[in-house]
Amino acid sequence: MPYKSKSCMLFLKAAIVAVVIVLVFGIFKDTALRKFVYPKKFSTYVETYSKEYNLDENLVYAVIKCESGFKSDAISARNARGLMQISEITGLWAAEVLKINDYKHEMLFEPETNILIGCWYLRKMLDQFGSEATALAAYNAGSGNVSGWLSKSEYTADGVNLHSIPFGETENYVRRVETAKKMYEYLYN
Repeated sequence: MPYKSKSCMLFLKAAIVAVVIVLVFGIFKDTALRKFVYPKKFSTYVETYSKEYNLDENLVYAVIKCESGFKSDAISARNARGLMQISEITGLWAAEVLKINDYKHEMLFEPETNILIGCWYLRKMLDQFGSEATALAAYNAGSGNVSGWLSKSEYTADGVNLHSIPFGETENYVRRVETAKKMYEYLYN
């Protein structure tokens, strides 16, 4: 199956899932189901650091939902840690820039530290790439990979937006976060 056809099928599946979710939540909008499926946990930290880094709270909740499912003790196969799945190298970099005293990798399991670093890093990706979808791709696949993709016409027409993502996992991640963000907007705004 050609890449674009596969991409279209994945998009169609995601769109169908989103429509079903919207219909279901239209019926259950004011029930506990909404809070269970799309929670707003750690809201004090999300609100504080979203505001500090000029981020849409719904985007931060969507990233947390897709990265860890709101599990502060989550560890990925690549050893990314906590709610926003921060790597040790990103944690060290952020701790230096943000002047986090006595930083240790275990602090990435602390919700406040993790959300602080995650929001800081997400803002860096948005500032670097300009497009939310491209920034999310960089958050997932690394800024070096995304910079490389943006230099190739097979992945971008304008050097800012990716029309194709060569990593299936990253392509799926961007779609999942964008869908979750739309659900947060729909349910809470």
